[in-house]
Amino acid sequence: MAAADYYEVLDPRFARLFNGSARVEKLFTGCRWAEGPAWFAAGRYVVWSDIPNNRMLRYDETDGSVSVFRQPSGNSNGNTVDRQGRLITCEHSGRRVSRTEHDGSVTTIAEKWKGKRLNSPNDVVVRSDNSIWFTDPSYGIDTDYEGDKAESEIGACNVYRVDPETGDVEAVITDMVRPNGLAFSLDESLLYVVDTGRTHGEKNPAHMRVFNVGKHGKKVSGGKVFADCTAGLFDGFRLDSDGRIWTSAADGIHCYDPDGTLIGKVKVPEVTANCVFGGNKLNCLYIAGTTSLYMVRLMVNGAKTY
Repeated sequence: MAAADYYEVLDPRFARLFNGSARVEKLFTGCRWAEGPAWFAAGRYVVWSDIPNNRMLRYDETDGSVSVFRQPSGNSNGNTVDRQGRLITCEHSGRRVSRTEHDGSVTTIAEKWKGKRLNSPNDVVVRSDNSIWFTDPSYGIDTDYEGDKAESEIGACNVYRVDPETGDVEAVITDMVRPNGLAFSLDESLLYVVDTGRTHGEKNPAHMRVFNVGKHGKKVSGGKVFADCTAGLFDGFRLDSDGRIWTSAADGIHCYDPDGTLIGKVKVPEVTANCVFGGNKLNCLYIAGTTSLYMVRLMVNGAKTY
């Protein structure tokens, strides 16, 4: 197959980011909705979620094997790794953000805001000050497919910050319809957040916004639209070491320059939900695509987050 079967160049800046002979490889299939891949450098493996099947899977880069990491998983969705190498997980049916400790025990990080249960935490990122930021749309309580159907106690879908010292949960963004994927810029002065509100109305957003982070890293301001999705919806995303955004969409992974230009796409034969950079040089992009886990080796490296 030719490079054009795997990549779409929309701007010359994208052409140098991939090798035309590097194909998109399917590593595993059999999920109902694959999401939230997280890379563990020490073990050279990827953990990701299969939300409707209420399980987390583990792909071992050393031998290509796949095994069940955890089941049940609280209908886990987004995952990340904190600065101490621990797994941070958003759970739909658990309606919480949890942390898997080094000894395998699981600790609840956040489950309520102002005494009310969270909706269904979706995606999560850890800042360099060890604060945990996560989105809380309603997808896990809308139906029984990805969690347990229930009414929202909060009555809104917000973005929250968990203080690393006190554990207090604070709403930092309250004007989004369905906040979803999120990530900080390389210098952490910006916070990018996807709004997938289009799932709940044709006039609702299908875009990514960018917020300014205050100098103390506790508040955000602004929130202008960074990019509108040109194919379906954005979902989870990651940044590379030059600050480009690699985001999921209906036709694969879209690559945006920091100036907001869509410069190219990695074509995937399924709707994609999320991605993460892995491999010992962080130049392998692991992609969660509906029923499968894919990987493509790029000519760029992912941003180091710990």
